[in-house]
Amino acid sequence: MAVIKKFRIKSFKKKNSIIEFENVTLAYGNRLILDNINFNINEGQIFGMLGPNGVGKSTIFNLITGLIKPKSGKIKINGQNVTEFPIYYRTKKFKVGYVPQYGGYFNDLTLHENLKAVSEIVIDNKNLRYERINYLISKFELENLKDIKAKFLSGGQKKKLVIALSILSQPKVLLLDECFAALDVLTIKMLQEIIVNLQQENEITICICDHQARDLLSCVDIAMILNNCKIIAQDTPNNLVNNINAQNAYFGNSFKFN
Repeated sequence: MAVIKKFRIKSFKKKNSIIEFENVTLAYGNRLILDNINFNINEGQIFGMLGPNGVGKSTIFNLITGLIKPKSGKIKINGQNVTEFPIYYRTKKFKVGYVPQYGGYFNDLTLHENLKAVSEIVIDNKNLRYERINYLISKFELENLKDIKAKFLSGGQKKKLVIALSILSQPKVLLLDECFAALDVLTIKMLQEIIVNLQQENEITICICDHQARDLLSCVDIAMILNNCKIIAQDTPNNLVNNINAQNAYFGNSFKFN
């Protein structure tokens, strides 16, 4: 496992935008959720989103995957407008993986059966399926758990399984929704190590949204604050916590990161 990085990968990181939001607005009925927002996620970044409940963090994930469409604006992946593309096409063509906050696995299947079932959907070559499954079981140290039903796994073990399921197809982009929620300190550190490891060794672009601000800021390169339908601030973790707009909207005056 990688050690949580004490530095941010910036100088040699690719500057190509892999996800772009251009003037995106979304409303549910009369309730405005996102108001003409613009931001980019660069290739190879670990990007974080913070903000109060209901501000639109998970909604942004739904827009990226294609589960919902914006009222106006464009969503681009690898420079191509995907706003009208369906979920399966974005997943297959643009290699977008998603780890939901809850679920994401089959309760009554074993860990190995979960991986086998999903691999049959996302990997055409049978031999490659077995190679990929064995690689992920080894990578996430799941050998002793592969014959246990998913419903009997611990919270951290389930999270490992769902991440393994999400990267079976070797995605270029991985979305992690509230990944640190309801986990103990050691499990959170383990998950942070997995995230950094995926970036550094597998070159996956990762986007995380969470309420655990310190845990998120410990492993991202760039983070943004959402509030009142707008992006309030966006910067490196150290700069963000000192941003007056971010303090007023989210952190408060007493928040300490380091």
